[in-house]
Amino acid sequence: MEFFNKTGKMAIGSRLRMLTDKITEDAAAIYKLYDVELKTKWFPVFFVLSNNERLTVTTIAKEIGHSHPSVSKIIREMSACDIINECKDEADGRLNLIQLSPKGQEIAKKLVDQLSDVGAAIDSISKQTTHDLWKAIEEWEYLLNQKSLLKYVEEERKKRESTYVEVVPYTSDYQDTFKALNEEWISRYFEMEDADHKALDNPQASIIDNGGCIFVALYKNIPVGVCALLKMDDGYYDYEFAKMAVSPKAQGKNIGFQLGQVALKKALELGASRIYLESNTVLKPAINLYQKLGFKKVIGHATPYKRCNIQMELILNKEVAKE
Repeated sequence: MEFFNKTGKMAIGSRLRMLTDKITEDAAAIYKLYDVELKTKWFPVFFVLSNNERLTVTTIAKEIGHSHPSVSKIIREMSACDIINECKDEADGRLNLIQLSPKGQEIAKKLVDQLSDVGAAIDSISKQTTHDLWKAIEEWEYLLNQKSLLKYVEEERKKRESTYVEVVPYTSDYQDTFKALNEEWISRYFEMEDADHKALDNPQASIIDNGGCIFVALYKNIPVGVCALLKMDDGYYDYEFAKMAVSPKAQGKNIGFQLGQVALKKALELGASRIYLESNTVLKPAINLYQKLGFKKVIGHATPYKRCNIQMELILNKEVAKE
């Protein structure tokens, strides 16, 4: 169809619904052809009951993957047509059991030839196609059970938007941005502390002139994220990964991860073997980011921050770190 050639794969839902509608329409005509008194939407319930003596609504719903209310509605409709009967469970009188009525059992017998012919017809169609639709559906169902289409789209969106991100070295032009972005997230969750003011009020003197680095993430040339490497002289860690901040308006674009990658690459170039960071467990997205970058939890290092309740490290050069 020309419309779907124009829309492409983004209209997969509409195209599948159209195909479903066509098959459902034909299915209704096929039931009529074989003089089988069933509605197409009843078939899953009917099929399960035809292969079992008695089942509860809950068991049927679980078997066919429908909701309990949906199955209950179908049961009521089939009962009104005298296709199924309900009875109490002899072992547990609280449970209602569903079974085919004599009329339903007769329908099941008539359905045998219909199912055989429909199966053969579908095989005939499949032989004329390049791809096996049934197997493809199974594959799609499996993949979408592992990860939703929404999640796939979110990941692709993040990939696309990450191409608009550029991480550049800090210059004095970004001093206000560096301070504002950090003050924004710190004030949202905690209180500004003396160590914050010292680093943010004069990053050139407190970070860069002391051997550290600052990185700025630009999204479409607008500064939206920052992070820093603070030189450490404690004899164990080389740098502290700190002052990571991304504007709320730019989050979800993989900016934090790109900042981290650039900073850690720079640390390697500078000969660093151990990187340290401090954070707070209330910042779950940040902790997840640090773990994604390779950081692992450690304990015991002194901290100037009241808000710090987790410390992490990353070993960049394992051979040097062993020395």
